[in-house]
Amino acid sequence: MELSKFLLPKAVVADSKLGSKKRVLQEAARLAEQIYGLPSAKSLAALQARELLGPTGMGNGVAIPHARLPEIESVAGVFMYLETPVDFSAVDRKPVDLVFVLFAPEGAVTDHLKSLARVSRTLRNEATCQKLRSTRDTAALYAILLENERSQAA
Repeated sequence: MELSKFLLPKAVVADSKLGSKKRVLQEAARLAEQIYGLPSAKSLAALQARELLGPTGMGNGVAIPHARLPEIESVAGVFMYLETPVDFSAVDRKPVDLVFVLFAPEGAVTDHLKSLARVSRTLRNEATCQKLRSTRDTAALYAILLENERSQAA
């Protein structure tokens, strides 16, 4: 599944100053409500419940919090570059500055897993992460995130 199918340009945020994992999840839920119409309280509760199952910090400064909601019809994403990295209980114990939050329909297990795999592949690429960390321009961040799918389509 291509990132452009579930990440809107206006869902990319740079220089967030949030200070904690809880604040990151709260902001992601607020943005999901503003951009995708998802109820923020339910989105936040679902993200927090998922974090209780195990941390979503992948290592190398990346986290991919995700949750499934009955209120959503298709996968939706929010990307945040954090000015000050926060503790996400990542496997390498390093703080996180690149956060890609995914929301998926409750019954869409396949779409959820495909979107999670796409985001994971994108953010495991060291060159991509370096580029993301080198800019604060949201349009540039969006373009960098979509770079790989454009080159694969060519």
